[in-house]
Amino acid sequence: MSVDPELRALDIEIPAQPEVLVKLSVLMAEDEIDLLAVSALVEGDMALAAAVLKAVNSSLYGLRGRVQTVHQALTYLGMREVSAIAFEMSLRAAFPSAAELEPVWERAAKRGLMMGRIGQMLGIDPWAAHSAGLFEECGKAVLYRHAPQHYPAMLRAAGSDSELCDLETSAFGVSHDALGAALCESWGLAPAAVASVRHHVGLQASGTLPEGLQRRGVAGISGIVHALMQQPAELEARVEQIAPQAQIDASAALRAARRVQEQLESAD
Repeated sequence: MSVDPELRALDIEIPAQPEVLVKLSVLMAEDEIDLLAVSALVEGDMALAAAVLKAVNSSLYGLRGRVQTVHQALTYLGMREVSAIAFEMSLRAAFPSAAELEPVWERAAKRGLMMGRIGQMLGIDPWAAHSAGLFEECGKAVLYRHAPQHYPAMLRAAGSDSELCDLETSAFGVSHDALGAALCESWGLAPAAVASVRHHVGLQASGTLPEGLQRRGVAGISGIVHALMQQPAELEARVEQIAPQAQIDASAALRAARRVQEQLESAD
């Protein structure tokens, strides 16, 4: 998919989607997903397969035995979570290895997992929810690669993502939420995931979804998971505020959020 011409005019490079993810996206779009084909695709990229197995065996997933093959990982975790790990590792590989970006990737892995599982519990496209969580802050990596000498100071100076967006717009003419949405679109993510990434900063600051937003469920889950990760004491109030705007049953959303929180605490 093409990148917005206005962003191209800013001369900020959006990395191309790796070929393995192009093929994986095609497989994930099938009504009947071929487990063996996905396994063979990931195992065909040795570096990606090794990264996937390392992630699967981390405490985040809480598996009791050590997983030694991609096929085992698919059996234990399922197609969505293993495919999301492949997307996560490929996304990380598209950008420089930097200490300033490590917290971004750590939050991405946890957020994506939580959003995907909550989406599954609520009947809201779990793949779109998981990928939206993974890519939510990816615009920061785009700007880090564009201005590695200046952007780390912005990350340190900003007290919130809203403040960071103001600094980014002043310095670069664009903020990381818009760049992240552009990367999502160019990598072929679902429109609901693109919209969630585009509007997540405003939603987190105000608790309000844009009125014109059509695909609201994934963005609503994003706002709920943000509260779960950053302000757990305010989770119930945030769910009551966001769920009705996203056409989500508030009681079901709160149960799902707490269930996922319990799963991750158990894994830890």
